[in-house]
Amino acid sequence: MEMVTHRIKIRAFGMIAEKLGADCLDLDSIPTTEVLRGYLYQQFPELEKMKFGIAINKKLVSGNQPIPNEAEVALLPPFSGG
Repeated sequence: MEMVTHRIKIRAFGMIAEKLGADCLDLDSIPTTEVLRGYLYQQFPELEKMKFGIAINKKLVSGNQPIPNEAEVALLPPFSGG
């Protein structure tokens, strides 16, 4: 039986990219936004203090959402401005 890998591309912006030390990550086996947040908080504890939005394939999502295979996930810092 073939092992199917669930791959996603993470793009980080602003302060979040600074905390990650990169603006792009490739991750495996992240099925939902809840699992993604858990992974990020474990790897980058400073992110727990930050509010950030998550967009999947250029659509902003809230709550726990499934992340499709090969999705592009953006981590968006809070927006400010007028």
